[in-house]
Amino acid sequence: MKIEALMIKNPITIRPRASVSEAIELMKANSIRHLPVVTKGKKLYGFLTLADLKQGLIPSMLSDVSLDDLMIKAPIMVSPDDDIEFAAQLIYKHKIGGMPVVKGDRLVGIVTATDMLRTFIDMMGILSTTSRIDVVLGDQPAAFKKATQIIHDNGGDIVNVSMTPQRKGKRVYYFRLSACKTHIIKKALESERFKVLAAMD
Repeated sequence: MKIEALMIKNPITIRPRASVSEAIELMKANSIRHLPVVTKGKKLYGFLTLADLKQGLIPSMLSDVSLDDLMIKAPIMVSPDDDIEFAAQLIYKHKIGGMPVVKGDRLVGIVTATDMLRTFIDMMGILSTTSRIDVVLGDQPAAFKKATQIIHDNGGDIVNVSMTPQRKGKRVYYFRLSACKTHIIKKALESERFKVLAAMD
């Protein structure tokens, strides 16, 4: 999936000459924690976070502290054509909560860790009513094919599959299924010598 599919398009922005208090009020009024700073033509000039603004609020009251002093002037950015996995790696590696999405030097959106978590939850079907069965499989494709066939033959409708990293030829596969009774599937898998770690209706 590309970032364009989940980014916030036409995000709220602020101009460089605005005050620190104006930026904070804008964030509070719109319940946001990231604020791109743009110049004419939506050219990205910097990036503000609520945490940085709060730290600069009191100093700005006592001296001439501007947005230019507080904003991130060379923020980590992504393109709308980048993959979500790439953005997730950047957010995790740099411990940031969000970043601007740019095309050339023009701001076209913003993507946050919350957006990516919501997409992951939707893809995994975590908030919908589902069942799950966890099975230990070898690294041979035939084992995975056989397990999925058993699940299907016993009434399991597979929504998605995730797995642990490879460990000595064995890995745990997490089969998320449409809501069903998993005890029949568990029994069928175990009868074929598959190790079932958990089965949740």
